[in-house]
Amino acid sequence: MIKTFSFAISVPALVAICLINNANAAIGLDRTRVVFDGSKEAVSMNITNNNTQLPYLAQGWIEDEQGNKITSPLIVLPPVQRLEPGKQSQVKVQALPAIKALPQDRETVYYFNLREIPPRSDKANSLQIALQTRIKLFYRPATLVQGRQERSAPWQQELTLTRVGERYQVNNPTPYYVTLVDARRSKDAETAPDFEPLMLSPKDSLMLGGVLLRSAPNPD
Repeated sequence: MIKTFSFAISVPALVAICLINNANAAIGLDRTRVVFDGSKEAVSMNITNNNTQLPYLAQGWIEDEQGNKITSPLIVLPPVQRLEPGKQSQVKVQALPAIKALPQDRETVYYFNLREIPPRSDKANSLQIALQTRIKLFYRPATLVQGRQERSAPWQQELTLTRVGERYQVNNPTPYYVTLVDARRSKDAETAPDFEPLMLSPKDSLMLGGVLLRSAPNPD
């Protein structure tokens, strides 16, 4: 049985998390996620040293979905660079030839990491903290890059729900990743009890934790 449900997608929550990190970090990043266009060879991001008195090093790297550090099929250039006080620079994610081996009918997710390295303190018994920003990086094959007309009908609207016992299963028939940050019975209802945000892989299904049928209105 297919049921209707009200979802909230990920962008606002992701923005809130990353803005909080950047507000406390010396090295700031100009975005909260990266979409790597498969028709391009690289994607560049702006970084800023928000400290107007001290230089910082910025170290970048990429992890796979399991959190393992990788150097192919994507690589960060330069891996480490120095930013003078108050100055801007760029960091680039470069595709290597191995990128052609990735699935071309769906997105692949990675994680871009940017760590700030402060200058060594000349004060005795001082504690230095290096903050790190970690954002999602989606490799989107060229065949999936949408035009303006296609973007007017978001793929998130294609999600469906299936009744499985006393719970709901959310189905993603699209080739894109979708993150759910909220689920409720209707637009004006409260968030379903014990709902936990989740990221749904392309052409995959997951159970909605805490969304129980017994708390739903009678479908008849």
